[in-house]
Amino acid sequence: MQEWIEAAKQGDQKAYSALLDQFWPAVYGFQLKRTEDETEAEDIAIQSFSKAFDQLEQYDPNFAFQTWLIAISKNLQIDLLRKKKSRLLDEIELPVNSQADRVLDETPTAEDLIIQQQNLKKLLGCIKQLKPAYQEVIQLRYFQELPYKDIAVQLNESLSSVKVKLLRAKRLLAEIIRLEAEN
Repeated sequence: MQEWIEAAKQGDQKAYSALLDQFWPAVYGFQLKRTEDETEAEDIAIQSFSKAFDQLEQYDPNFAFQTWLIAISKNLQIDLLRKKKSRLLDEIELPVNSQADRVLDETPTAEDLIIQQQNLKKLLGCIKQLKPAYQEVIQLRYFQELPYKDIAVQLNESLSSVKVKLLRAKRLLAEIIRLEAEN
């Protein structure tokens, strides 16, 4: 186990996949019990692995790796729950102006549509800077909105491999977007 962790710290993709395969059932199962929602449990589990892989240098080998992953997962789920509660409270506490609510038109203006198109062009430009394998997994997940299992079948890869590839693609895309924004 420790060999996989050390290899992952060095950027070994097989080690990431091995860790994901080994600990996915525990983290996903933990979240499924807490959320009672398969999609939410899967999303939180993926975020948990992403965060853990980003912070792998902080892992203390004196503690069980699974315990560390579960703690990350638990904290992420608590944060998401707090955000949901905060949004609900904001909606409830807003003063109701029934006259204004009836008049409010939420259809996008011509300016909004132009801005959306420009943002989409910028995003697509950033995606094109990724390696083709990462472009493909981003396109399948976010533009075609395929579930992970369907992506795995279409790419003829394991489910864990698709999840790790998507995590890496998102991290790389975020970095490209950050660099573009700085320039």
